[in-house]
Amino acid sequence: MTRIPDPAAVIEIMRETADAVVLPRFRALQSGEIQEKTGPEDLVTIADIESERRMTPLLQDLLPGSTVVGEEAVAGDASVLNRLTLDSPAWIIDPVDGTRNFTKGSPKFCVMVGLVYRRQPILGFILDPLGRRCAFSVRGEGAWMRDYDGRDEALSVLVPKPSTEMRGALNFRFLSSPLKEEMKERAKTEVGEHFRMGCAGHEYLTLLTGAAHFAMYPKNMPWDHVAGALIHQEAGGFHARFNKRPYFPDQLDGGLLIAPDEASWDELREKLWP
Repeated sequence: MTRIPDPAAVIEIMRETADAVVLPRFRALQSGEIQEKTGPEDLVTIADIESERRMTPLLQDLLPGSTVVGEEAVAGDASVLNRLTLDSPAWIIDPVDGTRNFTKGSPKFCVMVGLVYRRQPILGFILDPLGRRCAFSVRGEGAWMRDYDGRDEALSVLVPKPSTEMRGALNFRFLSSPLKEEMKERAKTEVGEHFRMGCAGHEYLTLLTGAAHFAMYPKNMPWDHVAGALIHQEAGGFHARFNKRPYFPDQLDGGLLIAPDEASWDELREKLWP
C-alpha cells in the first residue's frame, strides 16, 4: 500500500452517508424495511443496505486497488470474507452497528469503518451520528475523538483497577453451556459492574471516553472489532483472543478480551474463566 488515505476524507464519507440514508430512517422505518437474516436477533434494515451500498465505491475511490468487506455483502456471499487475506488493502464496513437498537428507536447505534492491509488494521473509525462525534485512529499515531466542528481530542484508556472495581461490557451470547453459566456466575463476584449495550461500537466508545475499563466478546466478526480494537490499542489499551494470541481480522472465533493493559487483561482472564 503506497499511501494511507486522509482520515478526514473517510470521516466525511461516513458523515455524509449517515446524514443521507441512516438518520432519516431513525424512528421512521416503514413496514417491510426491516428483515431477518439468520433469525430474530439478526436484523437488517434498508438503512444498513443503503449505507453500505453508498460507502463502498466512495471508499474504494479513496484508495485505488482496494477491496471492500461489508457486513451485508458477506451476508449475501460468505466468500467476500476471503478478501481479508488478499495482498490488497480491504475496507471493512459496518453500515449500521446496533441494528436491533436502531429498529427499536434506541440511540445506541453507530457506523464503523476499518482499513486492513496484510491482515493488520491500519485505520479505524467509529462514527456516532447522533452524538456528532467520530473516534478514529491511524496505526502508530494515537487515538482521537473528532467532533462535528472539526475539533480533535486525544483519547486514552482508563487507569487499571482490581477486577472487582472495574466496569465493563460482557457478551455471553455465543458461549456454549456450561461455560456460559459458569462465567456469568463468576462475573457476579469477580468483576465490578458489567453491562451490554447491543452495539459494539458504543461499547468501544465507553472504553475510549472513561466510562468503562474492559469488554469481552466471544465472536470476532471483523466489522464489529477491527476499528474499535485498533483505536483502543492506540489509546494505550491491550487486547487479545481468549488464549492470549494476537487478534487478526480474518479470525472469526477465539473471542476477544479487551482491557486497560496486559496485567489487567491477565487478571480478568483468570477471574472470569473457570
